[in-house]
Amino acid sequence: MDLQGKVCMVTGGTHGIGRAVVERFAQAKGAAIIPCDIDDEPFDELRRIGKPIDPHQLDVTDVDNVTRTIQKIRSSYGRIDVLVNCAGTTRDAFVHKMSDDAWHHVMQINLTGTFHVVRSVAPFMIERGSGSIVNVAATIGLDGNIGQTNYAAANAGVVGMTKTLAKELARGTASVRANAVAPGFIKTRMVDSIPPKVADGIIARTPLGKMGEPADVAEAVLFLASDAAGFITGQVLRVDGGFTG
Repeated sequence: MDLQGKVCMVTGGTHGIGRAVVERFAQAKGAAIIPCDIDDEPFDELRRIGKPIDPHQLDVTDVDNVTRTIQKIRSSYGRIDVLVNCAGTTRDAFVHKMSDDAWHHVMQINLTGTFHVVRSVAPFMIERGSGSIVNVAATIGLDGNIGQTNYAAANAGVVGMTKTLAKELARGTASVRANAVAPGFIKTRMVDSIPPKVADGIIARTPLGKMGEPADVAEAVLFLASDAAGFITGQVLRVDGGFTG
């Protein structure tokens, strides 16, 4: 699979799954990759990958910042062909102990932030008549999980948003696709705090007998972003080693 010279924007692109997506896209033929993240410290390291990588600082919760950044990208490249939304966070607690701040923080980044970016990019894709949006959600948004009411709700919202985008953005002469990837337990900073005993239990319940790697999710994202998935839209692809199968 390659990206055939497409301009690809990846939010949350400096760490975890977003970083893995950037690295995988860098291996795809002819792609211009634009990692966007509020954390700009890893930008120089990303540039050294050796491909046309052009990082931009982006706070997905700041509407004005999102608008300015996307306008700048469009001004530089003339288009955005692929949008991958990876920006996300967790603040876990049982529902009766969850603070308003923990609820709003996760919803603002994971759900509202995705909305901000999609709302700004979608008109350019509609204008060109093509494009691919891949939203990185989570299986927790499909199945729930103890102690993660906010994270589950936000990701369920991303799934619903994705399915609606697939219907809205393919009307008329436009063929803009929207799909989601729903990772299970992946070795990122988000799962670093899981106690070893709990992690062992997760692995025991996973048919493939291990947690996933960010690269596993990046492969799924590349497929959905590429023309190889040209007749796929409105779908949610689980990448969880069979944990929720």
